[in-house]
Order: sequence, then C-alpha cells, then structure tokens
Amino acid sequence: MSLVKLTIKGISYSQTQNGAYALILNEVDGERKLPIVIGAFEAQSIAIALEKEIKPPRPLTHDLFKNFADRFDIIVKQVIIHKLVDGVFFSSIICERDRIEEIIDARTSDAIALALRFNAPIFTYKNILDKAGIYLKINPEPDAEGNINEAEDILSEPQTFGTETVSGEGYSAYNLQELNEMLESAVQNEDYEKAAKIRDEISKRES
Repeated sequence: MSLVKLTIKGISYSQTQNGAYALILNEVDGERKLPIVIGAFEAQSIAIALEKEIKPPRPLTHDLFKNFADRFDIIVKQVIIHKLVDGVFFSSIICERDRIEEIIDARTSDAIALALRFNAPIFTYKNILDKAGIYLKINPEPDAEGNINEAEDILSEPQTFGTETVSGEGYSAYNLQELNEMLESAVQNEDYEKAAKIRDEISKRES
C-alpha cells in the first residue's frame, strides 16, 4: 500500500460534537482533506506547537514526552495513520534509538502533536484517504468580486482554533505594548486560545 504525505490545514470547532475540534489534514500532492475529530486538550496542544511564538510556562504533556525523548536520544521519524475502524483513526509513531527502529501505537491526535514537536512527517495510506478523504467546496462559488475562496469559512488557519474567528476582533482598541502585556498574561494563565488571538493581532500590525 502506498503512503500519502499529509500537512495540517487547520483546526476548527466541531459543529457535531460539543467540546470537540476537527483537525483538518491536507493531502500534499492532491486536493483531498482528511478531517479527524479530536478533544480540546489535544487541539490546544497542536495549536501551541503550530504557533511558535507561544511558549507555555510549564511543559505540557507532549512537551514532556519530547523532553524525555531528547534526553534519551529517541527520535520520532514519522507518524503513520494506518487504520480506520468505525470512524476511529489508528496511528503509529515510528521511533529510532541507537539505529534500532520501534513502532509505537498512539491516538492520532497525540501522534500528530508529537510529530509537530519533532518536525516529523505525517502519512496515511492511500486506501484510507480514498475512504475518508473529502473535497471541500468541489465547485466553489465566486464572491461578488469574482474571487474564489478555498473553504476559508470552514477551516481555521493553522495558528488558530476554537469557535471564534481569530482576526484580532476585540483587541483593536489596545496599543502594541498593551497587547504584548496581555499576551504574556494569557500565556502565564495558560489561556492559549486567547493568546493565539492576541498574537495574531500583533502580527497583523507588525506586518
């Protein structure tokens, strides 16, 4: 079976399950998306790994695993989403230590959170993508100006997650110094969703 490389398109709030999020993976050499429902904690952990500017004051669980692996020279080489049963995805983490390769079973959300921290590629098998992959807006409607949006209203950008659009809404009245102080406070309070929103507003002004 051939492997298909995936990238993270974004994370959006699940409209079907309260407290859950939809992690959207994108086929690298194609147009299909692979949506995977994950919990709020895993969504937060993945979002933090994507948002390089946000550093938790204490290691999260996946950060602890990364530190542990680094200390004992364990390398995560890749993650493979290898099975789909009754809507549940099963994944394997391919690790290496002292040139010996090991395969570890993991939840897909955990595997991807770790893959991000190790800069490891994410793959799935073609038959899984054939079965569960979807095309979002196969024939998208152009807007009033004739532009075609590629599912921007469905998916969050990779740095964001949650129920609200991360456009800096609500933070426009603050200056940069105040925003940086609020960002530091949000990180200290481990309110990473708020921190991501503030970070986006700062980045928008500095660009």
